[in-house]
Amino acid sequence: MRRAILAVVLAAQLAQGQQSPPILTKGNFTFTATTQLVIVNVSVKDKDGKPMEGLKASDFTVLEDGKPQKLSVFEYQRLEEEALPRPALQPRAAAAPAGGVKPPVATQIASAKTGEVKYKDRRLLVLFFDQASMPVSDQMRSQKAALKFLDTQMTKADVVAVMTFATDLRVVQDFTGDRDLLTQVVKRIGIGETGMADGSTGDDTEADTGDAFTQDDSEFNIFNTDRKLAALESAVKMLASLPEKKALVYFAGGMNRTGIDNQAQLRATINAAIRSNVAFYPVDARGLVASAPIGDATKGSPGGRAMYSGSSQRTQLSNLQNQQETLDTLASDTGGKALLDNNDLSLGIVQAQKAISSYYILGYYSSNTALDGRYRRIKVSIARRLSAKLDYRSGYFASKEFKNFTSSDRERQLQEALMLGDPVTDLTLAVEVNYFRQGKDRYFVPVAVKIPGTDIELAKKGGAESTRLDFIGEVKDSRGVLQGAVRDEITVKLKGDTAAELLRRNLAYDTGFTLPPGAYTLKFLARENETGKMGTFETKFTIPDLTAEQKYLPISSVVLSNQRENLDTALATAEKNRKLIAANPLVRDQQKLIPSVTRVFRKGQEMYVYLEAYQPGAESTEMMVARVSFFRGKVKAFESAPLPVTQGLNAKSKAVPVRFSLPLGKLRPGRYICQVNVVDPEARKFAVWRSPIVLLP
Repeated sequence: MRRAILAVVLAAQLAQGQQSPPILTKGNFTFTATTQLVIVNVSVKDKDGKPMEGLKASDFTVLEDGKPQKLSVFEYQRLEEEALPRPALQPRAAAAPAGGVKPPVATQIASAKTGEVKYKDRRLLVLFFDQASMPVSDQMRSQKAALKFLDTQMTKADVVAVMTFATDLRVVQDFTGDRDLLTQVVKRIGIGETGMADGSTGDDTEADTGDAFTQDDSEFNIFNTDRKLAALESAVKMLASLPEKKALVYFAGGMNRTGIDNQAQLRATINAAIRSNVAFYPVDARGLVASAPIGDATKGSPGGRAMYSGSSQRTQLSNLQNQQETLDTLASDTGGKALLDNNDLSLGIVQAQKAISSYYILGYYSSNTALDGRYRRIKVSIARRLSAKLDYRSGYFASKEFKNFTSSDRERQLQEALMLGDPVTDLTLAVEVNYFRQGKDRYFVPVAVKIPGTDIELAKKGGAESTRLDFIGEVKDSRGVLQGAVRDEITVKLKGDTAAELLRRNLAYDTGFTLPPGAYTLKFLARENETGKMGTFETKFTIPDLTAEQKYLPISSVVLSNQRENLDTALATAEKNRKLIAANPLVRDQQKLIPSVTRVFRKGQEMYVYLEAYQPGAESTEMMVARVSFFRGKVKAFESAPLPVTQGLNAKSKAVPVRFSLPLGKLRPGRYICQVNVVDPEARKFAVWRSPIVLLP
């Protein structure tokens, strides 16, 4: 049985009450305590599926990790199911004032006091419109569905809030049961308001649009899936103080899993929803999609042989399924349900409405006061004399706290945070993993980490002149066996020119592992020690067995970069030992090539391209020819001159380095596909590598 309802965790200080006069003469002492109020919403139904009313607090037993808990909050929410009568026809509303002035709207969700049931016998629904992922047609369809629900399907028990996300999260309307006000609010949502579109995928379905690129706040915002998930996380955190059960209906045009890996942010968003007692009900605003084999009128033709061979249609279907899979994950992991492939989008709101029937609110102050971030299991039962089916969420992640830690406490926190199932996303991390062959069964795997300097600059607010960054990571194979680990720290100055530079630049850090071919999982965590902010990055990667490659020319990862750094002045080198430096192919002549993790470049920069091609049977270098091209859609915007490679064979690894240095000044700002071709005429083999990049002015 899916357990569907819990858990909001609220950190609250116990009120001290009226203070007595001090009785000590050498100073006053203040005693404080921190407790966690845990709210568990329990649906109790009889054998006929009808809600059971009239139960008392004494009828329930609540266990946390097997230990009984004393109930401090007990409320019954009786929710009506009868829809409101349709409103009478109203005269046409007056036109909006000139100049586009809009009535004031709420900017936050009004919070409740600890343990207060603010919305007695009300059903809490949030309509969340993701304008950034929907074209105009889908925005209109979503708005029409919301208006249909308000007009014909809203009940007396419903209170509705409205949020939107384009470039930032906005609370358009706090919870209200005023149907007329909600109708006006939904009608005022700007159709055509969109954020930055998702990045280019470079697959067979992509059209050549020639659209110009618009610069955003930072290169970390190029990859928008994390931003959308972070907006959902912020939304559910706003709802955390309300102990009632809540449903968030998320209107979106799918959700791409592209750019930097989104696993940590996805899990953080889901866990935040669990703690806030919010279930996601995603609605695919595209409705039932019928894919035309060579595209439809909404975009340009992809061109090429792919649309005749069926490759384009297969890629199109795969993209659709991947976008819907993320929506389904959000729903299933929080107790909700996704509405996919259905043209009546209002059904998505109705199924969220029907899922919240009458229920009991149980609250207790956890006997486990440790703010350790660990998962805690909850079990609820009722008196044996009663026969009923209980529906509730089975656990939650405890809160985490960083202050007054000793050095051993901080070290333990790093180790435990790495093992937690609840990712931490306060510190933004982007990570790139590459591989280079060293021998028949051994590969060097450099790991490059990038952190926005603005995150580090926040530490300066405490008046510190420097801060320390801690790094910890581990690599496990497909069986879960640890194959490599790293623990490192660096110091960052926060004064003078260094602090000013951090506002405009990013902090780069790197480390490396030596691994055999196989499938692996990397989990990496960074902590900034002035504010205690931490960030987690988790990704899966595969090291292919290049010795088994027979059909194509075996090559390593391709590294794109815009920076070389002298080893003597490097701020964030993982380890200073000679073996690691000697094994790293990105180090040459005491200079290290720093991978551009986000693959964002500027016109005034040079792009450095590095890869290794392997010639297993060669005794000396066999001539190869390499070339780099840039595509906008299907149009080739630039192609380098052919680069003959005639020397550099490593006798042990059989690797031949291939290096390019390309000025970007002649390219227009925008999104491109970078393609690298390497041909070995002697062996009659070739290799092709492609990746999306972004060029800023």
